[in-house]
Amino acid sequence: MAVGCFVSSGRSLDAAVRRVRLAEELGYEACYVTHIAGRESLTLLTIYASATERLRIGTGVVPIYTRTPATMAQTAATINEFSHGRLRLGLGVSHRPVVEGWHGQSIDSPAGEMREYVAIVRAILRGEDPPAGTKWSTGFRLAGVDLAPDMPIYIAALSPLMLRLAGEIADGVLLWLCVPDYIRTVVVPEVTKGREKAGKGLEGFDIVPAVPAAATDDVRAAHEVLRGDLIPYFALPFYRAMLERSGFGTELAEYDGAAGDPDAMKRAMSNEFLHALAAVGPPSDVRDGVRGYLEAGARSPCVSPIARTDFDATLRAAAPNA
Repeated sequence: MAVGCFVSSGRSLDAAVRRVRLAEELGYEACYVTHIAGRESLTLLTIYASATERLRIGTGVVPIYTRTPATMAQTAATINEFSHGRLRLGLGVSHRPVVEGWHGQSIDSPAGEMREYVAIVRAILRGEDPPAGTKWSTGFRLAGVDLAPDMPIYIAALSPLMLRLAGEIADGVLLWLCVPDYIRTVVVPEVTKGREKAGKGLEGFDIVPAVPAAATDDVRAAHEVLRGDLIPYFALPFYRAMLERSGFGTELAEYDGAAGDPDAMKRAMSNEFLHALAAVGPPSDVRDGVRGYLEAGARSPCVSPIARTDFDATLRAAAPNA
């Protein structure tokens, strides 16, 4: 078991690099970056790798529709070689507004396309001929770069189907908005089914939830910021289905009824939901919140500092050696 963190580049790349170095000093096991409409995630990881020596680096996550499997494998192999084997390649399906609206691609069969994509990437990283695909077809083989047959590949998953797939074909699963009870009752059992299908046990499989966190005396203010940040997620079908299964159907209904009123949409997110999801308060409460994820079955919870709170204080509060 280990604790990681998310470090976005924010407004200042220099500040982000400083925080990544701080995370390494504090004993964090890994640092992940999201793939949003800012600095490009895999390029950012290369920068983070150059600023650190031990810290593992990972995408949390890069959508598979932003690159062909050949380009993804080539980029990942390059970063892995540069970082001396520290890369964890986190892949996700993402959502239609991103895939279609930003990249002009289509999500047709999420689980099937993820299975195909991972199989091609793994073959390329092993130096083998890629298997024939339906969505993607390639004869690409790496040349002049170190192969990476053991590179960990993680999959972002929310639904039971995708969780089982992650257990079957991946080395770990990346989670967002999954409260500890959902990890205990859905994630662990479904991932275990996937591992069993592959003839493997749960040992060695990484379960990585992002944990919104803030070391602060003003819990209410941090929750208010978090509510605003979560508004878009409550509108996305994949998250809505997961939240419904998590027992937060009332929150979803109130959110729907508040459409067009941002303040009311934020109020739809109950204190019960936020307390279950986030680790907010004095340092001891932050550590207790992270511990709750570990007790639910997470292997490597990752602290994700809440905007407009003290980033460094949160990293220090949740540090493995705190």
